[in-house]
Amino acid sequence: QVQLVESGGGLVQAGGSLSLSCAASGNIFRIIAMGWYRQAPGKERELVATINAGGATDYADSVKGRTTISRDNAANMVYLQMNNLKPEDTAVYYCESRIYSDYTTWDEYWGQGTQVTVSS
Repeated sequence: QVQLVESGGGLVQAGGSLSLSCAASGNIFRIIAMGWYRQAPGKERELVATINAGGATDYADSVKGRTTISRDNAANMVYLQMNNLKPEDTAVYYCESRIYSDYTTWDEYWGQGTQVTVSS
């Protein structure tokens, strides 16, 4: 089994910055990709950013230019640095990862989520 544990959420004023971390542990053979999603009240979960094993990244248009995703492959960790935060960034942020547990078996895993609240 695999566990993803997020940390770093909290309350921040508009224009401020926040950094999220996610650690993957358990039966990990190889991590395909890691990413961050978010879900605001009354809305569907949406992609924020992803990064694959080679370091290629993808960002939602709404966060481009003020968000950076990075990962530490050796430590099985992914990070999200968000700057110039806006009230519309308020949401529960979830870490997501696609992980091989052996040569042929992979699955998708989610963290429990961490609340980010941006006050105006």
